[in-house]
Amino acid sequence: MNLQTHTPVPADKGWRIWWQLTRPHTLTAAFVPVLLGTALAVKYTSVHLLLFLSMLIASLLIQAATNMFNEYFDYKRGLDNENSVGIGGAIVRNGVKSKTVLRLAFTFFALALLLGVYISANSSWWIAAVGFISMATGYFYTGGPKPIAYSPFGELTSGVFMGVVIIQISFFIQTGYISSESMLVSIPVSILIGTIMLANNIRDLDGDKKSGRKTLAILFGRKNAILFLASLFTLSYLWIILLILVTDASPWLFLTFISIPKALHAVKGFIGKTAPIEMMPAMKATAQTNTIFGFLMSIGIFIGYL
Repeated sequence: MNLQTHTPVPADKGWRIWWQLTRPHTLTAAFVPVLLGTALAVKYTSVHLLLFLSMLIASLLIQAATNMFNEYFDYKRGLDNENSVGIGGAIVRNGVKSKTVLRLAFTFFALALLLGVYISANSSWWIAAVGFISMATGYFYTGGPKPIAYSPFGELTSGVFMGVVIIQISFFIQTGYISSESMLVSIPVSILIGTIMLANNIRDLDGDKKSGRKTLAILFGRKNAILFLASLFTLSYLWIILLILVTDASPWLFLTFISIPKALHAVKGFIGKTAPIEMMPAMKATAQTNTIFGFLMSIGIFIGYL
């Protein structure tokens, strides 16, 4: 949801309308897990490039489609308007027909499904079942009578499906199995993916409360939600330390600590803020933390193999 503000938000033009419709800052939540799962597989097998690219594109398509469903259903529920804060608003600000957004989302799902068939045919048909569940979750995240995003389970759902599930699939299609290592490594990235949703809900807290949502940010209250955000960041970095101390994970995973300043910037950006527009930089910093952390973790794993 995007909360109202008194400051008009300029409409996008040309190709920017369609680019912003995908909500690009969230697409890293689809890219990073595929990269990480594949990086883990390098230790055990040669990477099947076409499977990697198919998995990457399918994940991006599902994430983009999920964002478009969000755009469509927020509009249908009257939660978006011309002055909404955020990068959504192709329907209300740019004049894109709501049916066009919905059709485009289903088209992306169809393309992802075709890629899923190729992936399953070259790995296991169990992947098809997991992929179908993931797409259904993407739809019901904001669709249906009781959207997941309007409940306290939004962060958990996004973290599990965009983190744990994607990483395991990316690892499995290369190796043919799932390991305890791939599960343990997926946890901090999954937590950080959940923080993207939490940051969004902290920004939209007041408007969400008026519309009857029951997000974690609303249940915790603004101050406690910010503390919880800080705790999740902290847990992600502590998890890296535990991986290095308790398992045979490479010390090069400490590269992820380079992203700590960005995480601090994200938390500080929410403190003392109540206007949604003021919290946009903190939201972006949260997504950037996930991207930098996951990318550096993948690099650390690669270097560790060398």
